[in-house]
This record gives sequence, structure tokens and C-alpha cells, in this order.
Amino acid sequence: MIVVRGAVVGTPENLSELMRISLEHVARSRLEPGCISHEVSIDAENPLRLVFFERWEDEAALKAHFAVPDSITFSKALRAMSAGPGEMALYAAERVRL
Repeated sequence: MIVVRGAVVGTPENLSELMRISLEHVARSRLEPGCISHEVSIDAENPLRLVFFERWEDEAALKAHFAVPDSITFSKALRAMSAGPGEMALYAAERVRL
């Protein structure tokens, strides 16, 4: 499984638009093959920061997601509207049952 954790900071003027396009992206992404989960939330310590958390079955599914035209358009819009550089980290993970 591949885990993606990302974040972006908006401005008071564009936060609602950032959230709108992020929620649309999340809903689309959840329908893609290999998507286990895809979420966006507002950081409790910084209400202008959106945090993304995704789980994908494998690297191939994530690469396919990054190649979807709507994903490319979303990423460009997100970068254009961000108050600074975003962040993204990818992790290879396996589920552990305790």
C-alpha cells in the first residue's frame, strides 16, 4: 500500500475555493481503481492549512492517479492558489493488525 500525506496553505480570501476544488478532487479520486481512501481536512492548529491523506493499493495505482487529466488540473490550481509551497510525502506501508 502507498500512503500519501500532503498539505497546502491557503489565504482567508481563497480558502473556501481551495476547499471546494479539493473536495471535488477527493470525490473523483475515490472512484479511481486502486484508491483505498482519499481525504482532505482542515488543520486544527492552522485553519488556513488543508491536509490530504490518501491510501492507494500500489505504486501503479498512484502513478495512474497522478496521470489523470483532472488530477493534473487540480494540482496546478492548488499550486496557483497556495500561499506558499505545498508539501507531499509518499510512504510504502503494510497494514498491521495488533
